[in-house]
Amino acid sequence: MTVPESALAEQLNRSLRHIVLTLRRVSADQPITSQQLSVLGSLEHGPRRMTELAAEHGVRLPTMTAQINRLERDGLVERGRDGSDARVVTAALTAAGRERLAAGRAQRIGFLAERFAALTDEERAAVAAALPALDKLFTAP
Repeated sequence: MTVPESALAEQLNRSLRHIVLTLRRVSADQPITSQQLSVLGSLEHGPRRMTELAAEHGVRLPTMTAQINRLERDGLVERGRDGSDARVVTAALTAAGRERLAAGRAQRIGFLAERFAALTDEERAAVAAALPALDKLFTAP
C-alpha cells in the first residue's frame, strides 16, 4: 500500500521538527546558538556574500547582518570585500570560528552516534537506505 504524498509530507514535517528541536537541545550548552552554528557551517568552505548567506538560511539581509555582527564580535567570523566588486560584503570563518564549528559538530555527531547505537542493525540500515532519498528530496533541482 502506497502512502499518499500529503500524509508522508505531514509525517516527515513532524519528524523533522522533532529532530531539529532535539538537536537544538543537545547544543543548548554551546556558547552560540544552533542558528549561529549553522551560519558557521555555511562558511566552512570559504568566504560567502552576505546576500548568499541570507538566502541560504531563509532570512532577510538585516537578520543575517545581525547574526554576522554577533559572530564577528565573538571573533568567529571576519568581514571582507568581494575582489570583483568592492561594494559586496563577505563573511569568512576565523580559526576560532572553525574550532567552534568543529566542537559543535562533534557534540551533535556524538549524540547521534549514541542514538544510532540503540537501534538494531536493521533500523540503522533503514536509516542509511533513506538518506539518498532525503538528499534528493532536499536538493534544489
